[in-house]
Amino acid sequence: MIAVVVAGCASTDAPDPGLEHLGLSKVAPTTVVPGTQLVVAGESFVDDAWGSTTLHLVGTANGASIDEQWPAKFVDFNALTVAIDGGKLDAVGGDVDFAGTAVVEVVATSDGHTYQSQALDLTLAFRETLTPAPTRLVDGVHFVNDQIDVDGDGFLLGGDEGTTVAHLTGCFQPDAGGACATVPAVDVPLVAREPLSRQHASFPFSPKIAGIQPGQFTGQVTIVNKQTGKPAKPAAAIAASFTLVTAQVFSVEPTSASLGQYVFVKGGGFVGGDATADTELELDGQFMKTGAGGSVHVTMNLVPEFVEGKLVRYVLNTDDQLGHALDLRKDTGSFTGTITPIVTYGGDTVRGASSPASFAIAPVRQVIQLNFTPSYVEGLRDFGMRAVESKIRERILVACRETYRGVNLDFRTEPVVDFAEFENVDLVGVDPNDMGLFGYDNSPGKDNGNVRLYDRLGGVNALTQQDGYPGYGGVFVRSLMGFSKHPGAFARSIEGADPTFDQVFDHFRGDVGGTPITSSDLTGGLDAIVDGSGCPAGGDRKAQIECAVFVLGNLIGGTLAHEIGHSLGLAYPFAEGFHDTGDQANRLMDAGGDRPFTERAQLGGQGPGVFCDEEFTYLQGILPSRDPAPDVARPTCY
Repeated sequence: MIAVVVAGCASTDAPDPGLEHLGLSKVAPTTVVPGTQLVVAGESFVDDAWGSTTLHLVGTANGASIDEQWPAKFVDFNALTVAIDGGKLDAVGGDVDFAGTAVVEVVATSDGHTYQSQALDLTLAFRETLTPAPTRLVDGVHFVNDQIDVDGDGFLLGGDEGTTVAHLTGCFQPDAGGACATVPAVDVPLVAREPLSRQHASFPFSPKIAGIQPGQFTGQVTIVNKQTGKPAKPAAAIAASFTLVTAQVFSVEPTSASLGQYVFVKGGGFVGGDATADTELELDGQFMKTGAGGSVHVTMNLVPEFVEGKLVRYVLNTDDQLGHALDLRKDTGSFTGTITPIVTYGGDTVRGASSPASFAIAPVRQVIQLNFTPSYVEGLRDFGMRAVESKIRERILVACRETYRGVNLDFRTEPVVDFAEFENVDLVGVDPNDMGLFGYDNSPGKDNGNVRLYDRLGGVNALTQQDGYPGYGGVFVRSLMGFSKHPGAFARSIEGADPTFDQVFDHFRGDVGGTPITSSDLTGGLDAIVDGSGCPAGGDRKAQIECAVFVLGNLIGGTLAHEIGHSLGLAYPFAEGFHDTGDQANRLMDAGGDRPFTERAQLGGQGPGVFCDEEFTYLQGILPSRDPAPDVARPTCY
């Protein structure tokens, strides 16, 4: 249930489409100390530009009534944080147990209403100090840097709270023989094994405890809370015994990788993270180039990035032994042999066990991460289409993927974790250059051959500014309002302004008397139309919404595809110039003024924009794909 409380005069009785579904699902952690960052989970949260947000607690604490409203900080549309300091603890009575309800409240900038989430039943324990209470510590056989699980309660979560540490003392008996050497006392921080959990934590059996040689540690572990501004609080010591074994590789994933991609090597006993710790991977075996006829023996050492004791990751690059042995932009093939970890710490080196390994070198792939920023999402309010943001996003992706079909390019909307080198493109609300641009590639210089796989189209690039060009890049949704014959305060009308634009969007623009789309319009769902033959739609509102989603998705998607084309070295690859000369129908890399609204929108039998023939051949050359190219008529480039 969504509650809407009138908090003054509103410009419309229609609810704010960005806050219609304001929801609250969780508040954690449930034990709160000074310095805690309460994390509030829900939906339809907005940043400060669109509303002032608070977490409202109502209930009782140790018999006293509690009614507190605390400012909440926007993280994303599904998360807020509330910083807890000593003053907030004093407000609820210090060391108390709260029982009641929590509600997220937003005073909307758009209409002055106060929007409330549903009430969430909640209990919170407020504590001035915490003493750890471990109940279980997992000892036994481990690799160096294995995570040692500790269960119990009262562990600190870091940040302004302070840290919980494992204090270890004892001796180490090497397998090679000799006396059990005393281990100097050492503190290793605990980290929660589950988000915001004070009950389940772990610490790595760091090489600074007993080195990297195999052997047996015997001693005690004391869990200590080092709370900010408070005396240390230790728990009772726990006897512990750990058998350490040498490093080993268990798996290499994925089985095929390309330039700029991570190869994740899983195993145990890996070290890194400081100047005296290092892990290398020795490859020994046969490499067969695709089409080369026969294999060659290779032995090489690669230096991966240390992630944690069970994981290192290696990025295929042009700078090390593998990159020098192969042209990773052109060569493909497969390796079969063994992989051996070699770990070094403090001048001591241990060679681990060898394991069989195989993997393939794949053709170059360009990964594109699309960052739909909060300002872009809220910018859809200009069009009255904030409520169908997810549908517009789907259409954008369809348009972009279709444009690059037959090219080894991969669009992502989630954070990229499997590639070290990938392109970022920001979609934002307003052109920060104040030039009315639809989009702008602000990467430095023309990247002929797409040598850079890591361009960023977004933010500000000072190097580009030094060249006299606009500094801010990305795709700017509000500027598209320039196609309107009456853009109002949103944009400057451009030479190519088209009344068809207004026939599509005026139904929803509140500034011209339209009614913004709300959840009530979406009952029964929307169809994703695939052509604009029925657009602009007549009097049926569902059809009008479907057409508007189709058109706006095409406008944004086409702009994205064009700017990404620039970042890949277009137009005129390996030559001067950023746009095709002249004007041809449906040619994507034409200058902006040569691409009319109906072509961009795919209306009236025009569009979609495509790469001209030589440009597409170039793209297939630098990013070869196993997927077939689309069967479309391509204009010439000259």
